[in-house]
Amino acid sequence: MEACFFDTLKAQSFWVIFLFTLGSLSLLKFSFVFLKWVWINFLRPGKNLKKYGSWGLVTGPTDGIGKGFAFQLARKGLNLVLVGRNPDKLKDVSDSILAKYAKIQIKTVVVDFTGDLDEGVKKIKETIEGLDVGVLINNVGISYPYARFFHEVDEELLMNLIKVNVEGTTKVTQAVLPGMVKRKRGAIVNIGSGAAIVIPSDPLYAVYAATKAYIDQFSRCLYVEYKNSGIDVQCQVPLYVATKMASIKRSSFFVPSTDGYARAAMRWIGYEPRCTPYWPHSILWGLAYSLPESVVDAWRLRFSLGIRKRGQLKDSRKKE
Repeated sequence: MEACFFDTLKAQSFWVIFLFTLGSLSLLKFSFVFLKWVWINFLRPGKNLKKYGSWGLVTGPTDGIGKGFAFQLARKGLNLVLVGRNPDKLKDVSDSILAKYAKIQIKTVVVDFTGDLDEGVKKIKETIEGLDVGVLINNVGISYPYARFFHEVDEELLMNLIKVNVEGTTKVTQAVLPGMVKRKRGAIVNIGSGAAIVIPSDPLYAVYAATKAYIDQFSRCLYVEYKNSGIDVQCQVPLYVATKMASIKRSSFFVPSTDGYARAAMRWIGYEPRCTPYWPHSILWGLAYSLPESVVDAWRLRFSLGIRKRGQLKDSRKKE
């Protein structure tokens, strides 16, 4: 049967053979990509994070993705340094974690990333002095209250977006990294956004998207700088997650809960320099890449204009 197939193929014209070969190579490439996707998303084991160090540091751990990461790191047996601005919320999340994982240690550091950041970073350095901090989760970040044109972004919001999303992540990394370099091991996870990477533009969220693009490039450069020093740097790129910042209350197949996202994210730490850990998000990523940019731009603009209209309506009701 095989001989008959090849005899038939040999009898065809050059162009038929050429197209058949091209199609076969394309199918082989697709099969390889698909099998790799299955391996990475469902079969590849996560790394033993305790090999990086016995402590993990999480910024923005009182809500959302950061809180999910804090619980997952504790589940892996890592002690925690939790950095947030609200001391009461820090105590609540610490108590909740210790009630479930009593054997670990937790230290908290109160830092307002919109305030005196240098003083806050100084407190972080003092707290981690002598600690084997092996995993850093740079999760702290803010977005717009709701979509708005760039000329509508007030000075305070503009400064806070840059200060928290860019300066905060940069300076916390700079505080923690020297210890990792000294010990020649560590993992740094910076939380990016699909707004900067998956879609070609995020109109009416321009500054937020731009700050997250900085996080992506910052992470990639550090990945190359330190990969030969035993330090794995990664930018995780979530799409929508059910968080207060995203104004999404209920999770769904394409919108995981914060715990669901964090569980998926833990398996990716220490691998690719850029990833989207929750596998349904990778389907949306592929779909976005398959469409013309103009189509995605137009859809995103309409979507953001709807958010802006609802936000303005809500503001007007508050003033009445």
